[in-house]
Amino acid sequence: MLSLKYGNTNTFLIEGSNGSLLVDTDYAGTLGAFYKALKQNDRRIRDIEYVMATHYHPDHMGLISELMKQGVKLLLMDVQSRSVHFSDAIFAREGRTTIPIDETQAMIISCEKSRDFLQRMGISGQIVHTPSHSEDSVSLVLDHGDCFVGDLEPFEYIELYPENAQLQKDWENLLSFQPERIFSAHRPEKTINR
Repeated sequence: MLSLKYGNTNTFLIEGSNGSLLVDTDYAGTLGAFYKALKQNDRRIRDIEYVMATHYHPDHMGLISELMKQGVKLLLMDVQSRSVHFSDAIFAREGRTTIPIDETQAMIISCEKSRDFLQRMGISGQIVHTPSHSEDSVSLVLDHGDCFVGDLEPFEYIELYPENAQLQKDWENLLSFQPERIFSAHRPEKTINR
């Protein structure tokens, strides 16, 4: 796993034996900084086979359409299909020139089929629907103990949100995989002591 920090959002390149998956991108307009981060880590765009967003807020999917133009394939979970264009209006209001994502070119799968899909890339793990942050939020859990949660509130915060029963369900589900390290989009890495 390669951590790439080139803006406000932590992004991660998961490299399998038969392919690689970029988890999240930063905001639209950060492509130059992304290239620089790749180069500093001896990687190129062609080293990325798929990109996925943990959810479709602007700071997680801003580069997806640009990466797709360069041959990176979009991995879209079926629970995210209705949210792909959530950020289009936000970018338009901000006056950002962006190309909307063409989801007809995406590989759309269900979370239930994600383990088989990832295995074909040589990545052992699965994608889990974790909708407490937003309806389209997903997390990636790898069998060796790394867990990528996007903007999911930390499990230590569950008691602060008693009205959000879904947050507790999301963490119960993720913790059942016994992760060892939690990677968030905007927080430092957290090690879980068991």
